[in-house]
Amino acid sequence: MATCRRPSNQYHGLMRRPFAGLTRSTAYLALASFFADVSTELLYPILPVFLTQTLHASGSVVGLVEGVAEATQNIVQGFSGWLSDTLRRRKPIALLGYVVAATAKPLMGVSTTWPGVLGARFMDRLGTGIRSAPRDALVAASVQETNRGKAFGLEGLGDNMGAFVGPLLAVFLLASLQLELRVIFYLATIPGMLAACMVALVTERRVTVAAKSTLDVNIRRFPAPYWKYLLAMAVFGVGNSSNSFLILHTKDIGASLPATIVIYAVFNLVAALISYPAGSWSDRLGRRNVLAVSFVIFLLTYLGFGLTRNVVTIAGCFILYGLYQGIARSVGKALATDLVPSTLRASGLGWYSATTGLLGLVASVVAGQLWDHVSHAAVFFYGAAFAAAGTIALIALVPADT
Repeated sequence: MATCRRPSNQYHGLMRRPFAGLTRSTAYLALASFFADVSTELLYPILPVFLTQTLHASGSVVGLVEGVAEATQNIVQGFSGWLSDTLRRRKPIALLGYVVAATAKPLMGVSTTWPGVLGARFMDRLGTGIRSAPRDALVAASVQETNRGKAFGLEGLGDNMGAFVGPLLAVFLLASLQLELRVIFYLATIPGMLAACMVALVTERRVTVAAKSTLDVNIRRFPAPYWKYLLAMAVFGVGNSSNSFLILHTKDIGASLPATIVIYAVFNLVAALISYPAGSWSDRLGRRNVLAVSFVIFLLTYLGFGLTRNVVTIAGCFILYGLYQGIARSVGKALATDLVPSTLRASGLGWYSATTGLLGLVASVVAGQLWDHVSHAAVFFYGAAFAAAGTIALIALVPADT
């Protein structure tokens, strides 16, 4: 991406400190992430309960549904990123993804068996996968390179704040209005469409050099440091199973459904509050160092989940987990962006997410088996072990100055 000494009209006078260097497009993209996550997280904490209590599915089914969903999202990002780079267009692809994800939400509510939920959840995550890499490329292109961590931090702030508001809205609809679970799935379409409207307002800065389309979908064109980073993320990702198991565990130890959703909402609030500072810190302190801290926090959190059945302690673990989530989301993407040329940015972000998604599928399927056939605590000890291995791999493979 070209740099300039003086801000152009696109950058001029838009945001003052502490948001200096960001643009209207950055703000619109953050709002899009906010509304999209309100839509998603309105459903996420009730989905495992809907599966296990309404549709009488097992823990293994929850792991399968969420593993397939997350893998679909992240693997599709690799292809949508390649397509975005090839066409040199981000906005239309991202907009399509937002619309597809929004229209999938009510299909979950009309399902009467878990395969129906699986199909609708697949469609939802397909849309999310289509939009994510082009959107992240739009975020990266919306600012100058020196403010990239802040841009991803602001987008992460919007994303995680939406993830905070969504569960609280679910509690209000369930406890105050006493709506049925299925009705909430229908209402989730509204914020999903508002997210699409925000993307429609974004001004896309066209890529000046075309990315060459190859049969290997750009894989061979990535530099070695990028592959080392993906390897470290893969080791960590083998143990990073779906958050659904955290929700099920909280409810399993005696918390009510509204209390469980509120705890989950607080987790997302913490993630939202740390996202922007974490992105800004990574601009100054090095992304690898900040990301390594988040991996250690994940390790401590999963050990806590495995060792306690006290609701108050679990709530504290969720707060720690929010720190991990907010830091890793913004800094992990920014680091992936740093390690690839600008013409392959969407592809690099896409395959970064594809790697974490595919390993997330493995982690969730394994976690489902551990949940049903070993113990609930085994899910979290398994995750903690790979978090330790992933931290070592990150420090060993990625230079400290990145």
